[in-house]
Amino acid sequence: MPTDDIDDEDRPRRPRRPMRDDEDEYDDRPRRRRRNDYEDGDATGGLIPYKNAMALAGYYCGVVGLLPVLGLVLGPLAIVFSILGLRHKSRHPAHGGTAHAVVGIVLGAFSALYNWLGAILILIGGLK
Repeated sequence: MPTDDIDDEDRPRRPRRPMRDDEDEYDDRPRRRRRNDYEDGDATGGLIPYKNAMALAGYYCGVVGLLPVLGLVLGPLAIVFSILGLRHKSRHPAHGGTAHAVVGIVLGAFSALYNWLGAILILIGGLK
């Protein structure tokens, strides 16, 4: 490291930022993320309920279950996961996920219905 003749007192300093309520007056350490920093929002703007995994799983199963044949299995799974997500939301209101769970139930029921109906019609048609 190069040494210079400038003392620490003579060095130009950055202006100090205003203190927050939770900071100590003598704390010069850089601010780190704290657990409560994530409670108000996140990088997704609160659109994805990452704290309610069951609601997300139900939603994704419902969306992917719209594909033919996959809905035979994923449709009922979407309904189950979404109901579990709604139960989680009722126990932990701050976790969100109600809209994802409701959409998962609707898409899961729709995909299960049309996939199972299609499978039955194909079997009936194959028997003739």
